[in-house]
Amino acid sequence: MPERKESESRKLLGRLRDTLAEDRAGQERLNNITHLIADSMQADVCSIYLFRDAETLELCATEGLKPEAVHQTRMRVGEGLVGRVARTTTPVNTPDAPSAQGFRYMPETGEEIFSSFLGVAIQRLGETLGVLVVQSKDSRKYTDDEVYALEVVAMVLAEMTELGAFLGEGAAMGARHTQQELFRGGSAQEGAAEGHVYLHEPRVVVTNPIADDPHAELTRLHDAIGTLRGSVDEMLNSMGKSSDKEQRKVLEAYRMFANSRSWLRRMEEDISLGLSAEAAVEKEQSATRARMEQVPDPYLRERLYDLDDLSNRLLRLLTGQGSDTGAEMPDRPILVARNIGPGELLEYGKRLRGIVLEEGSVGSHAAIVARAWAIPLVINAKRILTEALNGDHILVDGDQGVVHLRPEDAVATAFRDKIAMQTQAQQRYASIRDKPAETRCGSVLSLHMNAGLMADLPSLEGSGAEGVGLFRTELQFLTRSRVPRRSELASIYKSVMDAAHGKRVVFRTLDIGSDKVLPYMKATEEPNPALGWRAIRVGLDKKGVMRMQLQALIRGAEGRPLSVMFPFVAQFDEFRAARQHLLDELEREDKLGHVLPESVEIGAMLETPSLAFAPRQFFEMADFISIGGNDLKQFFFAADRENERVRKRYDTLNVSYLTFLQQIVSRCAMTETPLSFCGEDAGRPVEALCFAAMGLRSLSMRPASIGPVKSLLRRCDLEEAKTVIKTAFESGEQSVRPAVINWLTGKA
Repeated sequence: MPERKESESRKLLGRLRDTLAEDRAGQERLNNITHLIADSMQADVCSIYLFRDAETLELCATEGLKPEAVHQTRMRVGEGLVGRVARTTTPVNTPDAPSAQGFRYMPETGEEIFSSFLGVAIQRLGETLGVLVVQSKDSRKYTDDEVYALEVVAMVLAEMTELGAFLGEGAAMGARHTQQELFRGGSAQEGAAEGHVYLHEPRVVVTNPIADDPHAELTRLHDAIGTLRGSVDEMLNSMGKSSDKEQRKVLEAYRMFANSRSWLRRMEEDISLGLSAEAAVEKEQSATRARMEQVPDPYLRERLYDLDDLSNRLLRLLTGQGSDTGAEMPDRPILVARNIGPGELLEYGKRLRGIVLEEGSVGSHAAIVARAWAIPLVINAKRILTEALNGDHILVDGDQGVVHLRPEDAVATAFRDKIAMQTQAQQRYASIRDKPAETRCGSVLSLHMNAGLMADLPSLEGSGAEGVGLFRTELQFLTRSRVPRRSELASIYKSVMDAAHGKRVVFRTLDIGSDKVLPYMKATEEPNPALGWRAIRVGLDKKGVMRMQLQALIRGAEGRPLSVMFPFVAQFDEFRAARQHLLDELEREDKLGHVLPESVEIGAMLETPSLAFAPRQFFEMADFISIGGNDLKQFFFAADRENERVRKRYDTLNVSYLTFLQQIVSRCAMTETPLSFCGEDAGRPVEALCFAAMGLRSLSMRPASIGPVKSLLRRCDLEEAKTVIKTAFESGEQSVRPAVINWLTGKA
């Protein structure tokens, strides 16, 4: 880049800094800035458009257009050339604006006399705050150096907007992080919570975007880069030769980015134009995040996340703002993060009232822990990290997948009423805790709880559950950086059975794969992981891991009854092979002189439609079967439960699905095989009632659902429910839900 252009850019940024330092109102500052930019770039027009809401841009300051158009001219994202820049975050540079794709004439601005147009996005860390535009009467295409210089200026404007340098009247110039915000995501765990934001990784704030001494800033950048590279090398060197090759490959890719000359060169160029080292890093990080949004390939997106993470590390080195900012955890903390692993989440303990993630899935590790703690979790709450600050008042509605940030009083009052009603209901449920789940017609159901952590077990007594219908054993693998030892697992399983005080605990063997990937296990690239190498398939291929876990379960039982369940069985041979593994381990343990369990039950999860059509011998061989409702439903309807566009189209009480469940009930009845239903739907009272009417007599659910389910069952006659369901079947309706709801409403 020519030295003259660098000097001009530094001179402009210096004048900008002086203007920003003056004690002026926000509007006056913006007016002065548009004048400075137009003068520096020898343009006839400079305009600044800022977002007044998520979809609308507003002209907030201009040099060269009609002054009366300020705060009057507005446009939607994608509308006109300005809206096109806002939507794509890509510069628009044309010598003939009226002929450019998407041009829209705004008569109130008087822009018809200006031919050339250059617009760049004002963005910060992937969030677009507005658009900066220069125009000229002459037909000219701005040079690459001029585009680059304007992007540097736009980055400074973004940082100063974040810091509140342009406050004024109207929505577009209002203070950031002060307004009520509503985020619609997905529900990964039901419940409602009110509290205060606690950011898992607080944002780094750049308070000095403009620097006087480029050489000093380059030295600071190189020193920080050197420290960063050293830490990455240290991570690689600390890995032993036996370490997982995939982990090493990831770290080597990380090191490649840290040593990237093009990454460093772009930041050096930004500094030469007048930015501070921190601002140069953040400018590159914003560009990386903008590219993330445009890249469909998951592998490339993952690599961009690596670069984004490196930028965060570099910013923390330069600013001294570590991940531990010293901010105390607020009262009633609600954790807000992009995503989080199970180990990190468990470190917070049960202090959290709720969790909100920008990413995540309903089957993720975080969702499993949230269910174990019975706290609401909302996932895919886009943009919440750009808006939330530590300590912000927040309401989390896990039932609807909605988050209210800095809510108005009326919203907060209505939300508190909802929590109060739920609390009153739980108090009513406590009164029937020790009573059986007996319907009015005399049928008795067994209600069990799902668990996965030792922290779950205290809920066994308080919830009224008769036992643990599903104990997920994968969490003990997912929260460690290495394979747990057999002795460690045996101790955990012993503690679980101790805490159950003689109540039945069904241990599900390791269910990994799909979205549950062990940190020390080589990841397998699969086009559809949910239908790939997971659960029992992994166990049968990696016999050493299965053998070790089965030995730990036998030893952890210490002579007590043991119930083991194999997940994701798709055909009889898989169950027969897994069952034989357990029988072989029992024989080996006996020869070694170890205490054997008093009795052993070996069961299977029916999560694939194929297993419902297995030979009769399967149903005779299985000591018990548990319908895994979450997976079975998505495979039955061919609807990914992570895909909001399709999963809500299919009702659990769909006639076809209930007919299928009824067939499973009948096959188990023929062989007198105990059958249960396990999953989210088991904990929904209306669904639970319908399952009971179809013949299911054992349900397993999260602890908080046992009270509501038992309450409804005790008020209903299953014979009446059967009649209602049968009538709905015969009517040709797609779902029995409307008929059942009407019947229950009439009984209320």
